[in-house]
Amino acid sequence: MENSIFKCGELPEFKKFTPENINKEFPKVIEKINLDFKDIEDFLFNYLNKKKLDWEKVINPLNEVNEVLRWSWGVISHLNAVNNSESLREIYSKFLPEIISLGNKFGQSKVIYKALVKLKKTNNLDRIKNRILDKEILEMEHRGISLEKNMQNEFNIISEKLGELSTDFSNNVLDATNSWYLILNDKSQVNGIPERVLELMAISANDHLKKEGNVDVENGPWKLSLDIPTYSAFMTYAKDRSLREKLYKVFVGRASQGEKNNSPIIEEILSLRTKQANLLGYKSWAELSLSTKMAKEIKQVEKLLEELRKPAFEKAKNELEILDKFSKENGFSPSEELKPWDISYYSELLRKEKLNLDQEELRPWFPLNDVLRGLFNLSEKLFEIKVVQANNEAPVWNDDVLFFNILNKQDKKIASFFLDPYSRPESKRGGAWMDECLNKNSVNQNTLPVAYLVCNQTPPSKDKPSLMSFEEVQTLFHEFGHGLQHMLTTISLPQAAGINNVEWDAVELPSQFMENWCFHKNTLLNIAKNYKTGERLSDDNFEKLVKNRTFNCGMATLRQLHFAITDLRLHSNIDINQGKTSDEIRREIAKQTTVISPIQEDQFLCCFSHIFAGGYSAGYYSYKWAEVLSADAFSMFEEANLENSQNIQLIGKKFKDTILSLGGSLSALEIFKLFRGREPKTDSLIRHLGLSESTS
Repeated sequence: MENSIFKCGELPEFKKFTPENINKEFPKVIEKINLDFKDIEDFLFNYLNKKKLDWEKVINPLNEVNEVLRWSWGVISHLNAVNNSESLREIYSKFLPEIISLGNKFGQSKVIYKALVKLKKTNNLDRIKNRILDKEILEMEHRGISLEKNMQNEFNIISEKLGELSTDFSNNVLDATNSWYLILNDKSQVNGIPERVLELMAISANDHLKKEGNVDVENGPWKLSLDIPTYSAFMTYAKDRSLREKLYKVFVGRASQGEKNNSPIIEEILSLRTKQANLLGYKSWAELSLSTKMAKEIKQVEKLLEELRKPAFEKAKNELEILDKFSKENGFSPSEELKPWDISYYSELLRKEKLNLDQEELRPWFPLNDVLRGLFNLSEKLFEIKVVQANNEAPVWNDDVLFFNILNKQDKKIASFFLDPYSRPESKRGGAWMDECLNKNSVNQNTLPVAYLVCNQTPPSKDKPSLMSFEEVQTLFHEFGHGLQHMLTTISLPQAAGINNVEWDAVELPSQFMENWCFHKNTLLNIAKNYKTGERLSDDNFEKLVKNRTFNCGMATLRQLHFAITDLRLHSNIDINQGKTSDEIRREIAKQTTVISPIQEDQFLCCFSHIFAGGYSAGYYSYKWAEVLSADAFSMFEEANLENSQNIQLIGKKFKDTILSLGGSLSALEIFKLFRGREPKTDSLIRHLGLSESTS
């Protein structure tokens, strides 16, 4: 396989990963993995006769074959997310069942299971190795290793079906998002829309209509679509209420009708997950999910969510009353009630009046390059690292992609990352994420960690750089936080390095921690300067952004809690849920988690990819759980005085040496206590969210 495009342990040559090349060469990779796996099983079968087993002989070969699979499939999955096409999608779907089958084969090998159990019993291993083994053994039990043959077969059929359904779900959302559009020709239809967005809509219309000549931003036509930058801007700024209503109804109803309807897929996924959990001896999928999390019991999660829900609900009701009064003072019909498609629009008007803040007007202060420079300067101060651009050192999948190296204080390279910053709705899935390209590995080699950081922010235009919204700035800081945990790990064993072996509900700690720095005055003012004039962001505008953090915080928090409680209930209360559709259950929960009831067309579960096509099933609560940890961690910096550079550097080093360095070598709670000196408390989060006055 010397000439293969699949060169595990190296940076992928993305442009060579065409659907044709993948189709031709990936079967050879799978074949070799199967052969290597058989060799490992044959060796272990005989090796089990030894009185005492050796870590290197059992674990290292397993890690090598697993890493080949992770790297190879990882490149295909990554390209499917950032460079999607019909042909690549077909290839992905074609090989997915084989990947699931391989995972089950590894996870259900009795020889490997016996070897892992004996390795643990016959050695006095250190805590890190014991933790790795405990996780590997539990994962195998969750793969059905202990099941009888007929139950194992059923388990495997369910696994493959769940993989297929998850892919179908994701494809349906992408197709529904991409297929809907409206060509607008009347200037009154785009009244209120910022010029930046109009320009993107006009370019999009020109491309769609294959019009020649210059784009006419002022007179159109403009293409209205469901990609997040366009949708969010239209719902926030468009004066045409009937168009906002139309757009909102289409958006919340995506993938809920016709051939691309995800409703039956949701019911089948939930049913199969429950069956699979039952096969493994758990009452529900949530119980199975929490067995590997920081929060071990459903009651623990429910308690946290309820602690936040009560003050958020009261605050949200008050916010809606204020918004309703304001809307009627500003031309909204006194006889009508506010609808969901009015909330963003009137919230923005209220924000402008109450805070005198126009978020759109602040974009020129946040060009991407300046934001990156500020983010890297902060990281250098806190974590003793340097971030250096190195675009010519790595192959990329799109010309927009940037590449950076991370150096330690001795200027030695310790990690790298790709940054794919801009929205490409036709080929890139929405949202933002961090993923592993290469894992740190000091066993028999010296592989440095490399991360993928993917965002979907506003792209540059003909005469302007990418001018970021403040929300996009926070998103970039968030994803970089994930990247730091992957890249600054000091654990040499790959199974516990970076984000590996970190409990899922603690994995958002570093990312949410980094977001807090966007509200630190010196940090933000060192970033924000007007790309044309060089003028710094004023103190006044900074204070407005800080106040904006808690503007309508009740409704924003309630929205996240609505998602988290719905997810947990769908995957846990099996008896109570019986005979009800997912949508009916969600609407019941909405009575306690929304202040405007979902409209009939609102089928948001049909595009809730986090739990039906991502890794967050029975785990969406993790965002709030980790927010408790991150707010509490950041409060240690606040207590030490954020303006005291010496103290901040000392605590930054402690954060790096614990949270960012130790990966999954210890439990998340132990690592948190090493940093904070105690268990986490919710006080800081309630204060940061601006909910404390609701509880008084």
